[in-house]
Amino acid sequence: MAFIAVIGWFSLGLQLYILISNAPENGLSIQEAVFNFFSYFTILTNLLVAASLSIQLISPLSSTGLFFSNPAVRTAIAVYIIIVGLVYSIALRHIWNPKGLQMAADRLLHDAIPLLYFIFWIFYTPRKVLQYRNAIRWLIYPLVYLVFALIKGLTTKWYAYPFINISELGAGKVAINCLFVAVAFLLISFLFILINRSLKTKI
Repeated sequence: MAFIAVIGWFSLGLQLYILISNAPENGLSIQEAVFNFFSYFTILTNLLVAASLSIQLISPLSSTGLFFSNPAVRTAIAVYIIIVGLVYSIALRHIWNPKGLQMAADRLLHDAIPLLYFIFWIFYTPRKVLQYRNAIRWLIYPLVYLVFALIKGLTTKWYAYPFINISELGAGKVAINCLFVAVAFLLISFLFILINRSLKTKI
């Protein structure tokens, strides 16, 4: 748990450093770069992973620590971070070729953290405790993010992800893309619940 948290915070810090360093050549102020940093689903979800694990380590019996150790909450976070890796690999990895520090941050945020958190979830989440109805509640976070990302895009003309760029794709195409992502969230959620309900009580 501590290892994943440390890797998570390091990855986030590295990506923030890169964005701030590249702000001038991208025509952005530091404030704009930081705002954009917190506008990515990838960043927010990796932040959720790092923060949730850190709180469980530092204050496991606090109300927040108990909340994040809840099997349904842990599984929701696992679904979110796996979606980060899947969407990046399917829709985004082929459209750019990061180098140096950016490649390191890229691999950590999109590959390493999802894999490490999945392993953590497998070994440290109680078995046979999840219900399929949990999947509907788990959609709240990505839906809230989508509303935020679209509002930001419409007001600033900057979109965190090309597949939600209404200015270029149009509302219809973006709606279809979002529907596919929502279905992916549900399918991955159902898969995680199935795994949880199928595993033996102890490995």
